[in-house]
Amino acid sequence: MQRTFALTIAYDGTEYAGWQVQPDQPTIQGTLQLATRQATGQKVTVTGSGRTDAGVHALGQVASLRMPAWKADEAALMRAINSRLPDTIVVKRVDAADDDFHAIRDAQGKRYRYQLQVRGQRDPFEHRYRWRVRQHVDIEAMKQAAAMVIGHRDFSSFESTGAKRKTSVRDVRDCQVIVEDDYERNGHLAIEVEANGFLYNMVRNITGTLVEVGFGKHPASWVEEVLSLKNRIYAGQTAPPQGLFLKEVYYLPGFAATIESK
Repeated sequence: MQRTFALTIAYDGTEYAGWQVQPDQPTIQGTLQLATRQATGQKVTVTGSGRTDAGVHALGQVASLRMPAWKADEAALMRAINSRLPDTIVVKRVDAADDDFHAIRDAQGKRYRYQLQVRGQRDPFEHRYRWRVRQHVDIEAMKQAAAMVIGHRDFSSFESTGAKRKTSVRDVRDCQVIVEDDYERNGHLAIEVEANGFLYNMVRNITGTLVEVGFGKHPASWVEEVLSLKNRIYAGQTAPPQGLFLKEVYYLPGFAATIESK
């Protein structure tokens, strides 16, 4: 009897060519599918809520998994898969789901976190997980600019080429600049963005734009102008991949299990 499960997954994407299976390259999806086949003897497809790019990480990626046959409980399946995974990927929990659950189609929103190190000495233990910005930034200006990103609108200015969408309109519910507790000592900042969906490189392009405001290259009000122009060429640079984390994926009530990765 076929059963459907939801996997909540964390991974370090540094050594992977992104989520989606690619020939002759290590990917998160490919590694998960191989581990599941080795652990259960069943060939499966693990469908993630979104396809993170090469070098991008996840704290709470959600994936749907249909098992042709699995008689044991969810905890046993999690242990079996994890026993075959490398240290860079872990299944944090497995939950039974409705037969028609689909991690992409049923997602109601996502939250991403982008981590930066502003100024300070290069940290060999952080370079895989932060973008090191080598000059001071105006945090208050960045916060003002971040607030202008919030809203239901066309985000073409923050969309990189390479992925066709039916529409570039998205509902950004939250965008904030977070001063971490060790900012004075280590210069650690984070930018978090929550929306009903994201365009290609949207968070990285928002981050690069906010950093340019922080450098004083533009006033905070420039973000409103960039959005109104609806053209990628007017926004800031694309932040590098290593600072980006898929933090959470949201689903409707009734499938709370996968929302509890907070």
